Amino acid sequence: MQEIKTLVFDFGCVLVNLDKHRCIKSFCEIGAENIATYVDECRQEDLFHDLEVGNIDISTFCDEVRRKAPCCKASDEAICEAWNSLLTGIPVRRLRALLQLKDRYRLLLLSNTNPIHWEKSLKDYFTADGKTFDDYFEKAYLSYQMQMLKPDRCIYEALLNDSRTTPEEILFVDDSVANCVAAEQIGITTLHVTNGDEWISKLNIDENNILG
Repeated sequence: MQEIKTLVFDFGCVLVNLDKHRCIKSFCEIGAENIATYVDECRQEDLFHDLEVGNIDISTFCDEVRRKAPCCKASDEAICEAWNSLLTGIPVRRLRALLQLKDRYRLLLLSNTNPIHWEKSLKDYFTADGKTFDDYFEKAYLSYQMQMLKPDRCIYEALLNDSRTTPEEILFVDDSVANCVAAEQIGITTLHVTNGDEWISKLNIDENNILG
């Protein structure tokens, strides 16, 4: 069995914390109750799916929000702010844990995400201790840029090809059982976690050095 050389992290729930109820409230406040239903039911279809897989841009997404919620007269900026309210930040201890791991492994990120959330995250969530995303990860593999979604086999194969690594060299950390199963089917070792702090204890992080 080959030694693990590369850690691949999911983003939502594994690194960044999410608050579905706050997001629902934000959409309701701008008159987009119909869109709040998508969030409440965790429905990744239509406009949310199309944004996440890169079929539409941010402007078209906002137009679709207003079309599906006729009472919503909010600006593009207000709609993006409501959608971004799903994200509540990355605890600094997780970022410092990544720095410890980076001394021993290649770190990659693989996420089903969208440009609204990603731009917010780059600006506000990877900046602890005066750092940027590039201080933590070698590269991000994002569904909306790749036009692929987990758990489709093709997104894992694209990561392997681009990163020039083999399944046996990777440990993949994700909170979705389906995503982990799909990765395992092509030979990738996985670590299924239920929250963003669980991987810290399981990956032998010196927790005395990540307090914050």
